Amino acid sequence: MNEERDLTDPQVLRMNAEKKLRLTQKENSISGIETDVKRLVHELQVHQIELEMQNEELRKANERTEAALKKYTMMYDFAPMGYFSLDHTGLICELNFTGAEMLGERRFSLLHSNFRLYVSEETLPTFNNFLSMVYMGKSKQSCELMVGSDNEHLHDVYVEAIVTGDESQCLLSVVDISAYKKQNNF
Repeated sequence: MNEERDLTDPQVLRMNAEKKLRLTQKENSISGIETDVKRLVHELQVHQIELEMQNEELRKANERTEAALKKYTMMYDFAPMGYFSLDHTGLICELNFTGAEMLGERRFSLLHSNFRLYVSEETLPTFNNFLSMVYMGKSKQSCELMVGSDNEHLHDVYVEAIVTGDESQCLLSVVDISAYKKQNNF
């Protein structure tokens, strides 16, 4: 009789209904939270795999870059001709080992020194005119010079130069033609 009364009493009925609703909401809420957590874990796992794939691509790109850097450093540093980068005043900004050898000095002692110091007095006017022409024009210029650290160790060289795109430096390639000139009695 007590149970019947409970079901017919509006207050008891309401309390039981609210209790049941709360339990249902809790269960739904828990399963909703579980769904949200599963979705978030899935998203994080996908993002982690994406990052791992990107990291692998970056690692491969870094390896390719390192290989290219090594290759081009070898080609530049050990080329059979001298390479120089000069500013408009003739200051040496960069050079390779062959260029340093032609000038009779160590590579790093030549950085930021003036190329003119290593041009013979006889060919210095030719070099000055040549450097002016290089910076005035947009085309490749060439000349022959005698270069070295002193007058006893001069090399006859053929020089070509062109100004880089930003016009702050010119690139020189210098070929030692001393043996050629001796062989042909020039």
